[in-house]
Amino acid sequence: MKTILQTDFPGLKKISQGKVRDIYDLGEHLLIVATDRISAFDVVLPSAIPGKGYVLTQISKYWFEQVADIMPNHLVATEVSEFPAACQHYDDELAGRSMLVKKAQPLPVECIVRGYLTGSGLKDYQQTGRVCGIELPKGLVESSRLEAPIFTPSTKAAIGSHDENISFGRMSEILGHEKATEVKDRSLAVYAKARGIAEQKGIIIADTKFEMGDHEGKLILIDEALTPDSSRFWPKDAYREGVSQPSFDKQFVRDYLKTLDWNKQAPGPQLPEEIVRKTSEKYLEALEKLTGQKNQAQRRTA
Repeated sequence: MKTILQTDFPGLKKISQGKVRDIYDLGEHLLIVATDRISAFDVVLPSAIPGKGYVLTQISKYWFEQVADIMPNHLVATEVSEFPAACQHYDDELAGRSMLVKKAQPLPVECIVRGYLTGSGLKDYQQTGRVCGIELPKGLVESSRLEAPIFTPSTKAAIGSHDENISFGRMSEILGHEKATEVKDRSLAVYAKARGIAEQKGIIIADTKFEMGDHEGKLILIDEALTPDSSRFWPKDAYREGVSQPSFDKQFVRDYLKTLDWNKQAPGPQLPEEIVRKTSEKYLEALEKLTGQKNQAQRRTA
């Protein structure tokens, strides 16, 4: 599989380029292509992570299938042979890393669920005893498992800007109380099921971020689901409360960037070859543990 930082398919209408995904309007549906771009601290870095787009697409597909009984999603097809004819010319670039999806109206909020205390949530707790206004028990430390996962929404920010944590009350003002309640309940239910499945496969999903949209009067999951980009994945066998955990996600890149004299503003720095290689290996390991796609993933990314 080719390593891809940018896509440009003549004959297809590109309507958006996000931090990782390029989106094309195919009329009835959208085509979402997961590139090998990586972002950190809301900045897209100039380095590509080989195989990353493939991993994100395959893991999203896996989770969309696993949680479909709790919440429908936007996935129509992932095989290029099932895409419109105009896409067939680009099979080499699209294979394994693209999804044909339903068109939906994205909600203007990010749906974040935290099952463990870390990251910005830990900093909030250490200062206030709360996370996004939700009071937590005393005595929690880095990586403490929360007795009950919490829902902590945020606003969506443009590329290069930071999302802003908001209260459930503020989200209710934005969406209306009934819809906000459904978003919260669905987010917690999807996370609970996924966390149970992942733990059986040796992965702790410490926290995750969902995106939802309106489609024909119903809420559906859109974008990606429970990937190393949208979640913190920790190896279960190495978990130890009170310390920062090793991870299968891009926290590895963040930790490296924290050692640099970089102001976390664009442009981002190039990643060393070793960091790129190790990050790629971590993404592929997460895919293998969750889906068993070891050999296929290696062939795709060779």
